[in-house]
Amino acid sequence: MYGSLDISTSGMIAQRTRLEVIAANIANKDTLLNTKGQYEPYLRREIMFAPGDPGASDERARGLGVHVVSIDANPRALEPRFAPGSPYDQDGDGYIMAPSINPILEQVNAMDAVRAYEANVAAAQAQKTMLTQALRLLA
Repeated sequence: MYGSLDISTSGMIAQRTRLEVIAANIANKDTLLNTKGQYEPYLRREIMFAPGDPGASDERARGLGVHVVSIDANPRALEPRFAPGSPYDQDGDGYIMAPSINPILEQVNAMDAVRAYEANVAAAQAQKTMLTQALRLLA
């Protein structure tokens, strides 16, 4: 009976996680050091979804919805950046490797995630309204 609510809930959880990954990418777009203070540029994170919802309450709903499979760091998400005199210039040519994160692209992805989240909220609200009306008919 609550399968469609589980589907919408799984979509909301997936999009919320996507927004968290996007926020982390934007926040770390200039990060060059790891937590120990060593030179290790931040690698852009990418989220992977898969169909199905292993955490659904209804057995039939587990094949529906969406879930996060992984959040991976893209090792190719670095670009050379001219920074003469930087202590992290390993070749002495004035270039360091820095995160290749485009804030505009990340914001577009965030807008897409917000809209998908809102669509799942609307679907859940519609389902709740239909369930309420069905219960009124039975009463």
